[in-house]
Amino acid sequence: MTALPLIVGRVTASADALTQMRYDLGETRIAQSRPGSLRERYGIFGGLNCLHLSDAPETGAAEVEKWSKVVQLDSITAELDGRSDQPDHTFHLRSLAAQVAAGIHVELASQVMRELLAEESSIEGGQFEALCRITLGALT
Repeated sequence: MTALPLIVGRVTASADALTQMRYDLGETRIAQSRPGSLRERYGIFGGLNCLHLSDAPETGAAEVEKWSKVVQLDSITAELDGRSDQPDHTFHLRSLAAQVAAGIHVELASQVMRELLAEESSIEGGQFEALCRITLGALT
């Protein structure tokens, strides 16, 4: 997670709110994630997720402790644009990721994934190489 740009935040919520958030987020494994959930829509493959939510108060506390050493969790200001002019290749990337993970057309599927990620992202240079290395490495 530290190799790429990311937003880290801390949300304290009631048990009911967390249950709803987990439902909206979807299951950890993309292939098992409920249709319409955030992970089903934006996740790529396996555990390559777009969002994370702690599964229990204990793991949440451990993650807050870990991340608070790196970023200030009490006050984060982020300006997020709700729209993007970048194309969304999520479903194509998911198909290619399944091929790479299954050992089918690995070289070609990997190259097309790199091309789609480059087109969809504004990340360049070393950060883009890290994105590709991490993404493709998680599939093999």
